[in-house]
This record gives sequence, structure tokens and C-alpha cells, in this order.
Amino acid sequence: MLPTQGDEQAISLKMDFITQETVMAQLETKVFTAHVPLPLAEKVDQLAARLEQSRGWIIKQALSAWIGREEERSRLTREALADVDTGQVIDHQSVQVWADSFDTENPLPVPR
Repeated sequence: MLPTQGDEQAISLKMDFITQETVMAQLETKVFTAHVPLPLAEKVDQLAARLEQSRGWIIKQALSAWIGREEERSRLTREALADVDTGQVIDHQSVQVWADSFDTENPLPVPR
């Protein structure tokens, strides 16, 4: 019996999954051990159960997201310091006048 189009799609999806699984298994990993406060550990367990994922998967997702935010924060800090180095700054008094205008009927535009 020849496979139908649906069968071919199912086989293709399964192959894609197996390929992704194989790639993930081939990545080198390192085990970390951390003491986690019980309330946080319980939240990880609840998320793992609700999402039907392992604790390790939940922690990898959280760690990846946190590292991404920290890398972005670092990039923005370097960018801001470069602006300071080139004199592209707005003085405090201008910012204060602008912020004070929020409570008026005619707020000022953002200082440039």
C-alpha cells in the first residue's frame, strides 16, 4: 500500500523532529548545580507539569531568556556610554523641565 499525502506529512514531521532531537543530543552540555529557594522550585515544578516539559527544559528556557536580557542591557549600556563619549547627551535641567510639563495641559516634546 502506498503512503497517502497525510502519511507523507506525518513521516516528514517525524523526521524533522528526529533531526532536531539528534542535533540537540549532539550539542555539548555542562551540568550546573544550584540551590534554589523552595517557592521558586515549586513554581518550576508547576510550570513543568502544566507545560508537560522537564524541569531542565524550564530552567534552560529561563536561563536563556535572562542571559538574552542581560546581553541586551549590556549592549544598551555600551551604546549609551558611546553617546556620552561623543557628547550626545541631554542636560538634567532640560529633562526636568520636560518631566514637569507632564502635569500641564501642554506637555513639552521630548528634549533632543
